[in-house]
Amino acid sequence: MPWIKFVHIAALVCWCGALLYLPALLMASVRQRADGGFDHDAPPIPRYLFNSAATPAALLAIASGTLLFLVHGLTGGWLVLKLASVVGMVLCHALCGWLILRVEQQHWRGVWTLSALIATLASVLMLAVIALVLAKPFA
Repeated sequence: MPWIKFVHIAALVCWCGALLYLPALLMASVRQRADGGFDHDAPPIPRYLFNSAATPAALLAIASGTLLFLVHGLTGGWLVLKLASVVGMVLCHALCGWLILRVEQQHWRGVWTLSALIATLASVLMLAVIALVLAKPFA
């Protein structure tokens, strides 16, 4: 069943890309507001990316990963750590959604800082997932 692994990796690439791009979009919208751009309303692009690309990719990555776990019977201490990292990525995803709502409601305070923290944390978690999957410590 190599197609399951292909779907899982493709969905992860899309989700991880969106998790890095969403905070950058939010930081840019805060900067645009501070610079006095043409329109002070939040652009619809972050919500569209979140709803149309990031969330479906996240759901597909989690579903295909669960299917891989069930089909191949994966076990080991590394898997627990990997799943903990994925839970952290899900929390970063949810925080991005919350920040999008704050920007749409014009609550700008702290958005830039939280976006930078989310991007940093998501990057660390993505690297942890890659390291755990490739090294498989505690197997």
